[in-house]
Amino acid sequence: MSRSLRTWQNSCITRALEHFTVTPHFFCQATPGAGKTRMAAELASRLLDQDRIDLVLCFAPSCQVVEGFRSTFAAVLGRRLDGQIGAVGAAYTYQAMEYRDEGFWQLLDDYRVLVVFDEIHHCAGHDPLLSNAWGQQILHRIQDRAAFTLALSGTPWRSDDKAIALARYSSPEGLLICDYRYGLKDAIADCVCRSPRIVLLDNQKVKLTEQLGADSSVKLFPSIAKLLGESPVTYEELLRHDEVINPILDLGCSKLNELRQIKPDAAGLVVATDIEHAQQIALALEAMGEDCRIVTNKTPDAQQVINAFRSSTCSWIIAVGMISEGTDIPRLQVCCYLSRIRTELHYRQVLGRVLRRTGESDVQAWLFMLAEPTLQRLAERIADDLPEDLAVLKGLQMLVSTSGSEAGWVEAAVNDDGRDNTIGSGAEQIIGSVTTSIVSLGGYAAEPNYQLSFSQHYRQQLLACF
Repeated sequence: MSRSLRTWQNSCITRALEHFTVTPHFFCQATPGAGKTRMAAELASRLLDQDRIDLVLCFAPSCQVVEGFRSTFAAVLGRRLDGQIGAVGAAYTYQAMEYRDEGFWQLLDDYRVLVVFDEIHHCAGHDPLLSNAWGQQILHRIQDRAAFTLALSGTPWRSDDKAIALARYSSPEGLLICDYRYGLKDAIADCVCRSPRIVLLDNQKVKLTEQLGADSSVKLFPSIAKLLGESPVTYEELLRHDEVINPILDLGCSKLNELRQIKPDAAGLVVATDIEHAQQIALALEAMGEDCRIVTNKTPDAQQVINAFRSSTCSWIIAVGMISEGTDIPRLQVCCYLSRIRTELHYRQVLGRVLRRTGESDVQAWLFMLAEPTLQRLAERIADDLPEDLAVLKGLQMLVSTSGSEAGWVEAAVNDDGRDNTIGSGAEQIIGSVTTSIVSLGGYAAEPNYQLSFSQHYRQQLLACF
């Protein structure tokens, strides 16, 4: 691998090497898509060259990210990171930490080890009583034993307001202290990341019909927000309607086809809610003449599917529980957000999948979604790389974790902070016709029965950041 580094990567490495002469822990916050893994590998290389470490251990939240670390570190260091004889170290998921025996952790006492934590925000806690299972492993097994520790995150906060493991917070404000920060604005100015264009679709005439026996009542709503706020219809139910799916996909396909005229291998990502939803989306894309792949956490050989897509010319990949964090597919440039998850952490991680630049011609990334109020607020906050209301240690709200797993917390939490920081022009325009239809809503008892119909026109609002 070429040794050429981006300016921010060189600057961060220099600061980390100086920092390590005083204290063993370094926290780097760099926007998703900036190249944190490559920076970490180069830092490890410098420490090895300076004879300050003997081994490297890496931990990450998913198997896909772990594979990326092994590949990048092997290319930079010229030595394997697979934990076998002759390797310079190993990479594991956070879940795997609790299955390592004491002989493994003895390595930290017998050798000078650099431990790298990717997306460290998954690991909570300053002490065992306020930690999740992964944070407890770090505090018990690694803290004060490793020669050096490097924490990486593009979104360094937690939806449950717990402290991040090994992180430092200012007193008395409780603000997260980052030893190096590289924000999205900086990355766009340096031509490292694309400038995001976020398009929100709304409908100004939604009709909800309630059928009760032989009688029916009709209500009209002037927006998606009004429908969700004043009716039994849920956001997830809307995401499953073809009359919502199709216009979002149609916009995404139109933009992707436009981009592929310039960059033939440009690709799109659809983030779906579950496997059944992903299959519904795939049928819709195929009906539009688009080729697509589906990858979920139940897909056999999911990593092979992702790797094949990464190097192919296939237009779309539909993901459930995958590709939201750490997975690098640089040719992704368009995203249709159809996930039920509405946390700021998840939303920003998904947006980060389409931000990584690959050349001179891919200066913009596009994300299309429904004008749901919480998501709109999240879109309006993208310009704020480290929102102070999130990156604050709120000690009074801390609760003892009773779960040994990290899998469910991001799906359960819904960010509803109410901030309104507009990041771009609110230009609105009418877009293509959508056929009016009536569809029964699932999830309700037989009586009463609800039906929805949409006007022939959707409206889009464009939020342009930087």
